[in-house]
Amino acid sequence: MKVTHTKLKEVYIIEPDVFQDDRGFFMESYHALKLEPYGIIHSFVQDNHSLSVQTGTLRGLHYQLAPQAQAKLVRVVAGAIYDVAVDIRPGSATFGQWIGVELSASNKRQLLIPHGFAHGFCTLAPDTEVLYKVDAYYAPDLDRGIIWNDPVINIAWPVQSPIMSEKDQKHPLLCTAELPNVNGVFHAPTDAGSEGERL
Repeated sequence: MKVTHTKLKEVYIIEPDVFQDDRGFFMESYHALKLEPYGIIHSFVQDNHSLSVQTGTLRGLHYQLAPQAQAKLVRVVAGAIYDVAVDIRPGSATFGQWIGVELSASNKRQLLIPHGFAHGFCTLAPDTEVLYKVDAYYAPDLDRGIIWNDPVINIAWPVQSPIMSEKDQKHPLLCTAELPNVNGVFHAPTDAGSEGERL
């Protein structure tokens, strides 16, 4: 299992070992003990599975507030996505910065997104299925979001006019969003800088 650090602390790209023969392949998609040396220690409690029928479907940017903040381990079992994590931790040296990683059924990459990050993805192929583990249950009252095209974050999405839910189209800007904080809720300053990286 290959684990690659990214420029955003605690965000990792994980590539399982894949064993292939004429029958197909086998892999361990998750192995807690092999991830522990990298500080990846989570007690996942829920698996989510989404299907996006059309290319250019965008979901996000999503996160939950404490005490139900969620870490996510994301992978694709059909199709492909451009998967994005945004640092929304107040006081973080990389606050407002993002990374984007292509995950697909063929490359079998996974993205580990820790607490304190917003998450979203855009599909790159039709009939894309995404699986992700979370370490806290869905809590509607703590569910929050940031608008996908926030000009401060400035994510380089691979689509200009995405297919989105009505809910995701109404998320606030980073500068007015409720953000995670150890002491409760923090409202981001309007001059928060950002930069991104596509991997």
